[in-house]
Amino acid sequence: MSDKDGKTPLGLGGAGRSGQVKQSFSHGRTKSVVVETKRKRVVVPKAATPMTTAEKEKNPLTARMAGDSSKRPAGISDAEMERRLKALAAAKAREADDAAQRLADEKAREEERERRRADIEAKAKEEREREEAQKAKALAEALAVQDAADEARRKAEPRQERPKPSAGAAKPDAPDQASIEAAASRAETKGVTTGVARKTDRAGDRPDRDKAAKVKTDDSRRGGKLSLNQALNGEAGRPRSMAAMKRKQERTRQKAMGQSPRPEKQFREVRLPETIVVQELANRMAERAADVVKSLMKMGMMVTINQPIDADTAELVIEEFGHKFIRVSDRDVEQVIDSVDDKDEDLVTRPPIITIMGHVDHGKTSLLDAIRKANVVSGEAGGITQHIGAYQVTTDSGAVLSFLDTPGHAAFTSMRARGANVTDIVVLVVAADDAVMPQTVEAINHAKAANVPMIVAINKIDRPAADPQKVRTSLLQHEVVVEAMSGDVQDVEVSAKTGQGLDELLEAIALQAEYLELKANPNRAAQGAVIEAQLDVGRGPVATVLVQHGTLRRGDIFVVGEQWGKVRALINDQGERVEEAGPSVPVEVLGLNGTPEAGDVLNVVETEAQAREIVEFRAQQTKDKRAAAGAATTLEQMMAKAKADVSVSELSVVLKADVQGSAEAIVQALEKVGNDEVRVRVLHYGVGAITESDVGLAEASGAPVIGFNVRANAPARNAANQKGVEIRYYSIIYNLLDDIKAAASGMLSNEIRENFIGYATIKEVFRVTGVGNVAGCLVTEGVARRSAGVRLLRDNVVIHEGTLKTLKRFKDEVKDVQSGQECGMAFENYDDIRPGDVIEIFEREEVERSL
Repeated sequence: MSDKDGKTPLGLGGAGRSGQVKQSFSHGRTKSVVVETKRKRVVVPKAATPMTTAEKEKNPLTARMAGDSSKRPAGISDAEMERRLKALAAAKAREADDAAQRLADEKAREEERERRRADIEAKAKEEREREEAQKAKALAEALAVQDAADEARRKAEPRQERPKPSAGAAKPDAPDQASIEAAASRAETKGVTTGVARKTDRAGDRPDRDKAAKVKTDDSRRGGKLSLNQALNGEAGRPRSMAAMKRKQERTRQKAMGQSPRPEKQFREVRLPETIVVQELANRMAERAADVVKSLMKMGMMVTINQPIDADTAELVIEEFGHKFIRVSDRDVEQVIDSVDDKDEDLVTRPPIITIMGHVDHGKTSLLDAIRKANVVSGEAGGITQHIGAYQVTTDSGAVLSFLDTPGHAAFTSMRARGANVTDIVVLVVAADDAVMPQTVEAINHAKAANVPMIVAINKIDRPAADPQKVRTSLLQHEVVVEAMSGDVQDVEVSAKTGQGLDELLEAIALQAEYLELKANPNRAAQGAVIEAQLDVGRGPVATVLVQHGTLRRGDIFVVGEQWGKVRALINDQGERVEEAGPSVPVEVLGLNGTPEAGDVLNVVETEAQAREIVEFRAQQTKDKRAAAGAATTLEQMMAKAKADVSVSELSVVLKADVQGSAEAIVQALEKVGNDEVRVRVLHYGVGAITESDVGLAEASGAPVIGFNVRANAPARNAANQKGVEIRYYSIIYNLLDDIKAAASGMLSNEIRENFIGYATIKEVFRVTGVGNVAGCLVTEGVARRSAGVRLLRDNVVIHEGTLKTLKRFKDEVKDVQSGQECGMAFENYDDIRPGDVIEIFEREEVERSL
C-alpha cells in the first residue's frame, strides 16, 4: 500500500499469517493451537541533516558517529542513534559499578579469611603452649622424683672421707653425668627445654641436639619408604610410626623412673612340618612376618608371607632367630584329635542309642511314631523313609532314649550300615504277616558285623494274617534265636497301629541298656558321627550329628572329614535351639564351611589354625590317593579300557539331592543299573538346589539333570529352557530308578529272533538261462515264503545262508508255497545246489530288550 507520493509508510509491512497446529500428548490426548506469523518491520532511513557546532560540543559521541557516516548503520535516524548511544553509556556505567562492587566483596571475603586463619593459628599456638607446659610439668615431676631417690640413696650410704677434687673436676655435690644425660635425653625426646637441662648443656652441644631432635621427630619418622637395598644392607631408612615413637617415650620414662626394662626375649620350640607357610612360621616363632621375610631375602629367597618353604630352609630361619625346632611329619597334625583315655571316675551314665532297622514297609517309622507320639510317616514321600532320622524320647519312667530311624529300601544299604556302626542296640522290625525279607537279612548282617545286640519287634500283630511263630521260625535260618525258642535274643510282639506291646518293647530296651552299662565322659572335647548332611538354602551346610563322647557347645571349633567350622547354632530334634549337646544326643550343627560326607567323624579342636591344617592335610591326602590311582594305570590298561568302553553305551546323568545320604544311596543304586552293553554314569552329584553350573555341565555332556527332593532355581530354569536341557524331579527313589532303567533299556540294541516256518527238500536241479541253477523242491513242512531267509543244509550241515532270488509254482512267481506242494527255488548269488539238499526257511523279528 502506498501514499500519494508513492512512498511506503512506516509500520507493519502487511498483515500476519495465521494457522492451526495440532499437538499430541501422552495417553492419546491432543490439542489444537492457533499460530500467527508476523512479518518483519522495515524502517526506511531519512536524509541526515548536518549538526551544528553547539550540538557537536554538547554530544561529542553523537557528533563523532554522525560525522563518520560510514560507521552509522544504514537506515537509522538521528533520534534512534541518540537513544542507542544513551543506552550504551548507561550500560557502561552499570558495568563499572558492578566491577567496583565485586572488588569490594572480594576484599571483604579476603579479610574474613585472614581473620579466620589468624584465629586458627592463635588456637593452635595456645594448644602447643599448653602441651609444652604439660610436658615440662611432667618432666619436672620426674626429675624431682629422681632427685629425691638420689638424695635418699646418698643418705643411706656410710659417710666416707671424700677425696680432694682435682683442678677442673666437677664439684662433689653436682649431679652425676648419667643423670644429666638421662634428663637431657628426656627433654630432647619430649621437645621441651628446662632450666636444669640448660645448665647441664656443654658449649656447642645444645644447637646440635636441638637440630637432631627436630630431625628425629619430623624427618626420621616420615623420611620415605624402605628400599630393597636398604633392607638387604641393614641401613636405617624405614620411617618410624607414631606407635614406635610412643613406645620409645614410654621406655625412656620407665628408665627415668627406675622401673625394670622390657623382659628378655623368649625362645620357643617350634614344631616344623615338611612344608610351612612363611606367615605360619612367623606365628609359631612369635616374630614379625616382615622380619622373617627379610631374613629369607638375605638368604637369596624372594618370598611372600603366603608362600610355603621347605623344612630345611625353615630350620635356618628358626636358628637365626634363636629358637629351637622339632621336626614332625604331616600326619602328626591329626594327633590333636587322637582319642582320649577317659578315667573311670570321669564317666557318667549316658542314654542308649537305638537303631530301628528292617525291610521296607514293615512299619519301622510307624513304630517310632507310636513311641514318640508323633506322625512322621505322613510326611514321607510315598510312605517310605528315604532319610535317616535321629530322635530323642523320654519314656514314662523318665528314661531317655536316642533313636535312629533308617530306610528299608534296597538302595539305602549304606545308611543301614552307618546306623548300625554308631548304635548300641538294634531293634529289628519284622512284619508278622510278611516274615523275613531281603532287607531284613541285610539288617541282621549289619548288626552282626557291628557286634551290636539285637531286639526283634514283631510288628503288625493286629492283622488277621499275622503269624508271629512263622517269623521266629524263619529267623532261625539266619542264626537269630529268640528267647521264646530258648535263645538269647529278646522278641516283643507289638502293633504300631493299636499301641499293643510298646511298653514291653521299651522295657526290653531299658533292660538291654542296663546290661550294657553305657557310660561316657561329658567333660572332654566332643566327638560324634555325622548321621546326615544337607545344604539348606537359608542356613547353609547343616549336619545331623550324634554326639558320642564329650559335650558339643556353641562356639566350638571342629573338623569333620574334609570340612571344618565353628558351631554357630545347635538345634535338637524338636526344632529348638540349645547351647550344648552331651553324649548320645542328636543335634543339627550349623556353621560348617562345606557339606561333609554322611558317616564322617566330628572332632572338636582348640584353634582355627589347627582345624585348617588338619583339613588341608586330609584334602591333600585325598588328592594324592586319586593321583596315585591314576598313575598306577599303565598305557596298555588305558588302551584296553578305551576299547572296552567303545562297545559300551553310557547314559550320563547329573544328580542333585536334598541330603548327602540320599545322594550316596541313589549313586550306588544307579551304578548297579546296566549290563555289558549299556551302563549309567553319574557325571556329578551333590547336595542342594539345581544351579546354572549343573545345567551347563549337563548341556556339555548331553545328559539330563535329576533332582531328588530339590528344585532348580530361576537362573537354572532359564538356562535349561534356552539350552534344551531336561530337568526331571523325583521324590520317591524307586520311581527314579524305574525311569533310569527304562531310559537305559532304550539304548539297548533290539534282539533278533528267528522263527522257523518251513522245510523243503531238493528233488532235481535245472539250469535256466539268465537265472542259473534252479532247484525243484518239495515243501515237506510248514510254508515257503519269498521274503523269508533260507539256509541250505547238506548232511545236516549249514553250507549257505541267504535269501531267495525266485520262488515259482509251475511258471508263475508266487509269494508262498504251502506244505506238500512242489515249487522252484533259486538262491541269490549261490549256485552250488544238489539233489537231496534240505532248505530251511525262517523269518527274523526284532524284540525290544529291557534291563
